[in-house]
Amino acid sequence: MNTAAYIKFSKNQLEKIGNTVVYLSQKIPHLSKTKLLKLLYILDEISIKKSGIPFLNLKYKVWKFGPVSEELFIDLSSEPKLLENYIEKNNDDGINFVTPIIEFNDDEFSDNDIDLMNFVVEKFGNKSAKELISYTHRINAPWHNTAKDKNVLDLLEKEIINNTEYLIDMSELIAHDERKKEIYSDYIETN
Repeated sequence: MNTAAYIKFSKNQLEKIGNTVVYLSQKIPHLSKTKLLKLLYILDEISIKKSGIPFLNLKYKVWKFGPVSEELFIDLSSEPKLLENYIEKNNDDGINFVTPIIEFNDDEFSDNDIDLMNFVVEKFGNKSAKELISYTHRINAPWHNTAKDKNVLDLLEKEIINNTEYLIDMSELIAHDERKKEIYSDYIETN
């Protein structure tokens, strides 16, 4: 196991990330890296909107293809280290995808978490990576707003740049809900 993993993620968080990836890759055949990264973001986005609590609490940067967890992007771009105990990369006709190497373990998941994952699989699982990128780039979505606020939207859309170091402020999803803002703030502070 890569010891750097524990610098970025707690053991419990890494187990939840790993098992989420296992769950998604069991439910969605030929799950590509890009599609997986978008689905993980969508899980966090929907969870925050619903309850004020992030699903995985990942940090997402503004990149050309949407919100990206840089640590997971790097891990999935080569032989997985963070996720080496959960998945492997396979290649089918030139297309890379992830497959689980263990069975899903629900120890880190509530019933609401399982319901949310099922919802995301049902609503987004049959979408292409390109369709998910469009979804995460929609006007007034956190990616779009951050890119616009930081004056990089045009640069990203015209592919003049591929990525930025700008973090997406997920709290904007609940900016008009004081109760959820407080829940989110408390959660971020303690996690």
